[in-house]
Amino acid sequence: MTYLSWFSILRLGLVQMALGAVLVLTTTTLNRVMVVELAFPATLAGMLFAIYYGTQFLRPHFGHGADRGARRTPWIIGGVLALAAGGMGATSSVALMAEHGTLGVLAAIPAFLLIGLGIGAAGTNLLALLAARVAPERKAAAGSAVWIMMIAGLAITGGSVGLTLDPYSPERLFVITAIVCGAAVLLALLGILGIERGAEATKAPSSAQFRTVLTEVWADPTARRFTIFVFAAMFAYNAQDLILEPYAGHVFAMTPGESTALGATLHQGALLGMIAVLISATWLRRFVHVPTRGWIVGGCLVSGAALIALGLGGQMAASWPVKANVFVLGLANGSFAVAAVGAMMGLASDGNGPQEGVRMGVFGAAQAIAFGLGAFLGTVAVDIARAAMASDAAAYGAVFITEGGVFIISAALALKITIRQAPRAPALMPGE
Repeated sequence: MTYLSWFSILRLGLVQMALGAVLVLTTTTLNRVMVVELAFPATLAGMLFAIYYGTQFLRPHFGHGADRGARRTPWIIGGVLALAAGGMGATSSVALMAEHGTLGVLAAIPAFLLIGLGIGAAGTNLLALLAARVAPERKAAAGSAVWIMMIAGLAITGGSVGLTLDPYSPERLFVITAIVCGAAVLLALLGILGIERGAEATKAPSSAQFRTVLTEVWADPTARRFTIFVFAAMFAYNAQDLILEPYAGHVFAMTPGESTALGATLHQGALLGMIAVLISATWLRRFVHVPTRGWIVGGCLVSGAALIALGLGGQMAASWPVKANVFVLGLANGSFAVAAVGAMMGLASDGNGPQEGVRMGVFGAAQAIAFGLGAFLGTVAVDIARAAMASDAAAYGAVFITEGGVFIISAALALKITIRQAPRAPALMPGE
């Protein structure tokens, strides 16, 4: 069989970069505008994002559809187009909310559905393609590389929007969104077109029924434990996402541009954490080998500590180094997340027959549903805490500290997972 070259792997990373670029506008900027500029309750934003994440239970179906057809390119391109359309629709609906609140919310529902369907179809099949066609010794490094490119898309977009969004206006935000979505579609096409012609399929198309394959995957104890860990860790990971920028506005008095830039700081830290895992899995592996589970457990523990510190820091907002705190949180988030992706890719190709799509769909669904619940419950918890407590700093702090505790529980769950170590990896950029 012919495995994907490093050049092809990095091309697929362009698709991840495109997904991240559009997603960051919805999870940070639009969320901030709804909660702070338009003064909607955070629960409303949480409900809209829960709709988006609620579509993610379809990920195993998307993966199985591609397993049966042995072609993932149409699913990926269609998903990116749906995501871009949803991003434009979401931005338009937020602008409408300023004039007609109810109509704007109703218009946002199909937009967020499109975002969820697009991410589910494209993201699941992109990772399944990597799991099926990347050499075993390269999977951890490949997972790191494409995830680094996704976070680069988040960081570049977040930083650029932060610099250009002030002074805020709905018209300015719409133009920025159109530019980002158009660039994302072009990047995705550049990344995926022709890739599947350049590598032979590792397995024949599946003829098994979806229910049969899903039952077999869930019967695998390692896959089942890993799915539960992914759910817990990603719940903690995303519970802070929709409340970080409102926290910056309410407690640290940041402008929309400043809080968007703070979100970019989180992604920049995550990018550095992912690069550290990538270097460890390639160039440094011949000298010092840090097992994948070590990165996962350590990243969860440091993430928990950083969230607890962030929750306490609001009590001394005038002097608290919030940017450094958020950077450390991103650093730990990135290291655990990309190590988990490497483990995920290895587990996705462990089944009998072509199951990569279904397995990656199960893991992805657990991640996305946890993301949705985390986003929704995080915003609900903040609204309840702000109503019950005397200060915003105390309210947000209580929620961040709770999320930190969930990360520590996730670290304990990761210790119970057996992760098969890949063969020794070659240099990152072999001459091919």
